[in-house]
Amino acid sequence: MRHLIELLDGAVEQAYVDAGLDYRPRYTPVMRVLAEQDSATIGTLAALGGLTQPAATQTVALMAKKGLLTIAASGEDGRQRMVSLSADGKALLPRLQVCWQATKSAADSLDAELAFPLSTCLEQAIAVLERRPFGARIRDANLPGRHDDSPPQEPSTQPSNDK
Repeated sequence: MRHLIELLDGAVEQAYVDAGLDYRPRYTPVMRVLAEQDSATIGTLAALGGLTQPAATQTVALMAKKGLLTIAASGEDGRQRMVSLSADGKALLPRLQVCWQATKSAADSLDAELAFPLSTCLEQAIAVLERRPFGARIRDANLPGRHDDSPPQEPSTQPSNDK
């Protein structure tokens, strides 16, 4: 899995370099959300961008340091932060959208050459893991006496006929 991510992410990052952009692929979920709405909280960015809260917080901090975002206090007590694209971030969007379209075309091309589209497989894997996380699967696999791939059995509430 890690090798696949390196191949895909590395190629996308190189495409940005080739386009003359100082931009990292990890910024894309945040940029896409803010391209659709003027501002959002970090929690909203995480939810809409498919990121964890810590990943969204780190990404926003990196992007603000690069001058792509502005962060302003919001709410009654000022603890909530609203994130929006800076002028530089907005100016970058048209060039990014060209790169995103090229990336989508490349992904569609990859899917067409596979026996089972990668995008479909990833969507299914994410949905299944959201229902039952991989950590739970590992814990279940380590139960004493279990040496197969079947799910653990729930204890029976039926009386036994064994005497």
